[in-house]
Amino acid sequence: MANQASAKWTGKMRVSDSIQQAGQQMGEKGKWWITSVATRWGALHLLMGLLLGRAVILQELSPFAVPFFAVMYFLKKNRLLLIMFSVVAGSAMQSTGIAASNFTAMALIVVMLSILERRKKSDLHYAPLLSFLAVLLASNTVDYFAGHLGLYAAFMNVVEAVLSLILAHIFVHAIPILTMRRNANHLRTEEIICLIILLASVMTGTAGWIVQDIAVDNVLARYLVLLFAAVGGGTVGAAVGVVTGLVLSLANVQAVYQISLLAFSGLLAGLLREGNKLIIAAGLLMGSSILTLYVGEHREILQSTLETFIAVMLFLFTPRSVMNEIATFIPGTEENESSQQQYLRKVRDVTVDRIEQFSRLFTKLSDTFVNPHLVEEASEEMQVDAFLAEVTRHTCDRCWKREQCWTRNFEGTYEFMSDMVHVMKREGEVTVNDMPKEFLRKCVRQERVMQGMEREFVRWQNQLYLKQQIADSRRLVAEQLAGVSRVMHNFAGELQKEGIHLHLQEQQILQALDGMGLSVRDVDILNLEEGKVDIEIVQPYCQGRDECSKLIAPLLTDILGEKVTVKEKGCQAFADGSCKMCLGSAQEFELLTGVAGAAKGGQLLSGDCFKIMEFGPGKMALAMSDGMGNGERAYRESSATLELLQQLLESGMEEALSIKSVNTVLSLRSPDEIFATVDLALIDLHNAKAKFIKTGSTPSFIKRGDQVIPISANNLPIGIIDDIDVDIVSQQLKPGDLLIMITDGIYEAARTVENKNLWMKRKISELKTNDPQEVADCLLELVIRHHYGEIHDDMTVMVARVDRYTLPWATIPVPNAPHIDRPRYVS
Repeated sequence: MANQASAKWTGKMRVSDSIQQAGQQMGEKGKWWITSVATRWGALHLLMGLLLGRAVILQELSPFAVPFFAVMYFLKKNRLLLIMFSVVAGSAMQSTGIAASNFTAMALIVVMLSILERRKKSDLHYAPLLSFLAVLLASNTVDYFAGHLGLYAAFMNVVEAVLSLILAHIFVHAIPILTMRRNANHLRTEEIICLIILLASVMTGTAGWIVQDIAVDNVLARYLVLLFAAVGGGTVGAAVGVVTGLVLSLANVQAVYQISLLAFSGLLAGLLREGNKLIIAAGLLMGSSILTLYVGEHREILQSTLETFIAVMLFLFTPRSVMNEIATFIPGTEENESSQQQYLRKVRDVTVDRIEQFSRLFTKLSDTFVNPHLVEEASEEMQVDAFLAEVTRHTCDRCWKREQCWTRNFEGTYEFMSDMVHVMKREGEVTVNDMPKEFLRKCVRQERVMQGMEREFVRWQNQLYLKQQIADSRRLVAEQLAGVSRVMHNFAGELQKEGIHLHLQEQQILQALDGMGLSVRDVDILNLEEGKVDIEIVQPYCQGRDECSKLIAPLLTDILGEKVTVKEKGCQAFADGSCKMCLGSAQEFELLTGVAGAAKGGQLLSGDCFKIMEFGPGKMALAMSDGMGNGERAYRESSATLELLQQLLESGMEEALSIKSVNTVLSLRSPDEIFATVDLALIDLHNAKAKFIKTGSTPSFIKRGDQVIPISANNLPIGIIDDIDVDIVSQQLKPGDLLIMITDGIYEAARTVENKNLWMKRKISELKTNDPQEVADCLLELVIRHHYGEIHDDMTVMVARVDRYTLPWATIPVPNAPHIDRPRYVS
């Protein structure tokens, strides 16, 4: 019995499985059939053609079908015959005259477009004009053969042609939205209106369809208004209601009140879009009921309420995914902003990937230039063999004892010659005393061999020098390529950081500022990383009250928990009377600078140039350059050096590599001997750490109280040789330190003093002032007085004092301020 029961149960399971498989196969076939109908046969286009062919306004005009066919000729030419058939079928539902007129007009469009295609002038923008001509000619032709052509009929035909022209313009913008995939999910207001007119025109084709006293067009119109009001809000709902009601009222003049009913209902439903579907539907029901009670009779009230109820039921059964998909095309919605953010994020990711690819490419090129396997250097033994082969080719090959020396005693002769080569490499020359005695006894061309070895050695040395130059150039190019690769990699990381969306933090800051009574229009956070805060704020013009520095920066300092200051501001910079300010992290230290200089002989142009620049968040650079010689040429060289150095530093290139790049440019730019010294001090204002790079420049000095600390480095001036070694000297600065940078005109002023370094330290320690400008003026005056008022060389002094940065305004505490969560950046 158990076996029988088990067998029955197994049989039932098999039957159930077979039924499920059959159902799945039927479901898959049904999905395939629906997909094939929707894609291959274009069910949506056929339905639109049927309804637009049936749509009639003013009881006799059919201006919708021909513009639709003209536009679809360009968009879906492979389905043209089916679309023509659907349009004619819809027109035949109204009358044979409308069907004949639309068929004739579509035939004329096909003929005219065929002629234009042969002349290669066919374009979608010709659709409105072709629709106007086709409708005008076809309507007059049909009326003429039907015997109805008169003044009134001709006038109405002109009106229908003009309407076709306008509708063709609208369909050109609206139909591609439904038939073509868009890359950027964003619709302009004009495109939304055109889409609504198209949908309302399609719904006009349902005019006269009544099911149990329920008008299908009224149900669809209210459903459309309710759908867009729930997605776009009151403004979109009211606009859709006006456009839809206007188009439907043209089909039925007695339904003019539909304009106000749909517009008011769409407005109420849109105002309640923050609630759920039931609340939005209640807004539509309330708006339609109020106007229906005002203008309708008892029967119309019941009928309108039932139509609204059916539209509400359709809306409630509409999937949320459909509404979200529509919302992505409506500007101002959260879905649209999210879609735009996704699009921008995709573009940013693609950009970052391309930059990373270029970074890896430059890294690979850099590795290629320094790869030792690509250039195989000959071994020392092979070099000696090549050297001896060239020497013996001019000496031993023509000697009558060649066979005795190189055939019978090859090893001995080779050893003698090799020893002489090693002596020449070591001493630079070879003499008779350096030759082996056995070689002198056997060789009959001693002088010629010695001359040949000396001549070949000179050529060999030149070859080695050229190879070394090529190797150095290859190494320089490799270092610069690697530096560019690192810059691009860092830039890609910054782009990745900027892609983090900080909408929540922006809203928190905006609410905090609004809570303090500030009328802030917009807050845009570019970076919220600690120490690298970058925020842009737009507010109305404050009439010069400097609210950004006095109120907003102190408020953000309290909210973010770190010092925030105004980096840049534009008062009333925009035509609408608003101001835009940029706020960022304030550094812990600041520099006060002073500069004094004089040109040789009191000239206008000095060969000494200086720059004070910012090349990053909280990073300052003090640079001085002394060109070769004096006057205009030296000024051009030193200023060009600093300009190029500034651009390299601002681009993010490392300091040492920037100096090497400038050196390469100067050494390759001119065949003349041109060089310039560079004295560079890089100071991080967040921790007061300083880096000094000196290429041929004089020492700098740090005055810390009574102590004077010299800073020097042994580097050649740039532009002399192709490759220079850049030594970086690091020093921790403290508040109150004076950094003094001078050129050689100041340092070498005391020509009778042997220890100039000690002399400068003593003069600096004797200074009684701590003001940077006064220190610079005192040192310059000291040197000029030392030479009794004469200026023997270009002289420049640049002084910077390190102070702790103090905010100009005290922090303003914000009661119940929100806690700002800083995102974690992932590069």
